[in-house]
Amino acid sequence: MPWPMDEAKLNRVRSLMRDQDLSALVVRAPDNIVYLTNYWCMKGYDALVFPRDGEPTLIAIEPQLADAQRNSWAKDIQLFKSYDERDPRPPQYRALDIALEVLRAQHLTEKIAIELNMGTQSADRMVGEPTTPTQNYFEAFRKLTGQVVDATPLLNEARAIKTSQEIERMRLANELAALAMEHTRENMRVGMKESEVGGMYEAFVHGLGVGYKGKVEMARAFTLVWSGKGIATFTATGDRPIQKNEPTLFEIWVCVDGYWTDLTKNACPGELTPEYHKLLELLLRVFNEGTSYSRDGASFPELDRLIRARITEGGYPGQPSHPICHGVGARAHEPPYAHQAGTGTMKKGMVLAIEPGIYWPGGGGLRLEDDFLITEDGNEKLCSYPDDFRLATRH
Repeated sequence: MPWPMDEAKLNRVRSLMRDQDLSALVVRAPDNIVYLTNYWCMKGYDALVFPRDGEPTLIAIEPQLADAQRNSWAKDIQLFKSYDERDPRPPQYRALDIALEVLRAQHLTEKIAIELNMGTQSADRMVGEPTTPTQNYFEAFRKLTGQVVDATPLLNEARAIKTSQEIERMRLANELAALAMEHTRENMRVGMKESEVGGMYEAFVHGLGVGYKGKVEMARAFTLVWSGKGIATFTATGDRPIQKNEPTLFEIWVCVDGYWTDLTKNACPGELTPEYHKLLELLLRVFNEGTSYSRDGASFPELDRLIRARITEGGYPGQPSHPICHGVGARAHEPPYAHQAGTGTMKKGMVLAIEPGIYWPGGGGLRLEDDFLITEDGNEKLCSYPDDFRLATRH
């Protein structure tokens, strides 16, 4: 979907490039291409040469020319074939050839940055088959240029602070996530399979989201759904039935044209059992104290300590087994991360997922998670679906 060029974002990147005396960035990860051009590639074969000075060059696969012309801020678009009758190599090698030639032709070979470290796989528009660079890709730049450095720290720093346009795009993703949660809560029934309920959620986002408000070209949702004793960490959605009087937990990632949410929402058919009322009250206190702490200048290590200490005081030492805070943006999980043994402070403009959870031995438990925009004097919750899901069930 076309968006006006985000000058604030691109100027921040170029300022960091000047600080590091970089001639150019070359990126292949779809999330970094979205970040720098607004173009979300269908396959992860495309590339971008982003010079410190001058116009960037988007290197796009031929069948996506119309998409690239419609969406990309980079107007120099060079194409490569998906299938070339003269060249048996995979298509990404042809993209690499063009990137190297652009660097040569524009005399950008003194010092460049490429993605030597990715952290996690990034999703192209097809999502199901992420692509990653090969050793030949890295070696090709080392042979051509005077110095090759890792682009990841620079991009992590730039991406940590969201522009007003990025925040608007993430609001759209969070709106769709909340609407889908309301739809699913109203239509799920005791005895349905977890997978049926997850499919209901994902279908709603895709169906309503494409074309949403005239601002969304592609919307997809990805869920993990667990009910009752199926609630755990890092397990797959199964065919377990939805339980009455126990929560069904939704781990949710909604992606709108390359920008993501990371949320955990809950719904309960019936009346929560007393033990779940007690657990929810504890988690709400922990969650609210943690989010109240989160503002411009707050310490990431202290947030991690605070949430884990309150969970321990509530009778659950060692919980949760996963991080409790991380960045969200052009990936569902991106820096910064909160860790008691780490460093760092929150800054105005960051969007953070905060996610305390408690899980019972043998199955069951709860997690609360929302995306928060950090402001000078606090934060703004981006998803309207209530964390106290007892309120939702009373509508």
